[in-house]
Amino acid sequence: MAPALGLGPLLGVLGPLLGVLGPLLRAPAGATEVLHSLRYLRVVVSEPGPGLPQYVAVAFVDGTPFVLYDSERGRVEPQALWLAAGAEPGYWDTETRINNVYQHKDPDDLKTLQIRYKQSGGLHTLQKDSGCELLSDGSVRGSHREGYDGQDFISFELGSKSFVAADGAAQITKRKWESDGTMVEELTNLLEHTCLEVLWKHVWYGQEALERKEPPDVHVSGKVEHGILTLSCRAYGFYPGIIGINWLKGDEIWDQETEWGGIVP
Repeated sequence: MAPALGLGPLLGVLGPLLGVLGPLLRAPAGATEVLHSLRYLRVVVSEPGPGLPQYVAVAFVDGTPFVLYDSERGRVEPQALWLAAGAEPGYWDTETRINNVYQHKDPDDLKTLQIRYKQSGGLHTLQKDSGCELLSDGSVRGSHREGYDGQDFISFELGSKSFVAADGAAQITKRKWESDGTMVEELTNLLEHTCLEVLWKHVWYGQEALERKEPPDVHVSGKVEHGILTLSCRAYGFYPGIIGINWLKGDEIWDQETEWGGIVP
């Protein structure tokens, strides 16, 4: 089974002196590193149309998408060669059944929020984002977040085991979840145990690809403006996707007047 195409478009709908100073690439000293991560993102819209399914779900391991489901296709499809070739029998049927349940449940949750915000029409979205990270010290970090129309709605962090509501409408959900006495237990079990089990299963499936090490391709450049030389260092193609970059002057880390950018896919 070959990986399905179209993930990019689908998600797009829903994007000193040169030679004296040299770049040193390393993890930040004392930092707790993320060994592996698993994330599930589900999105439902009130007014689906061409190229915009009512329900879309994407799962990521170590930041790499590995499965995709949408309500137009109606079936979970692989996005990574290692999963297409290595999943156990019954994997695709099981994952499809799970998403079929969410495909019918999440639109009802969206309608509830539209009523709560007194919105009878128009395009509205509900996003649900759940995931866990296995850290280098053996601990697990996890969260469940929900957003409405691209804004925070409610969140749950595994560490605090508490809900954070973004506004008055979300306070209603927060009080409901706290009063039923089960949501904290369910989310804790989901993020601390179930998520970790699923994460390890997929790391095993894609061990060769996910646990590979690829050194960065580093490019250093400089430009002079108004008599001031500005140096830039960019690193490409490294894996895993965690990196720390510092300038060295001799053996000293040179942080003065340094600006750091972000890591992009």
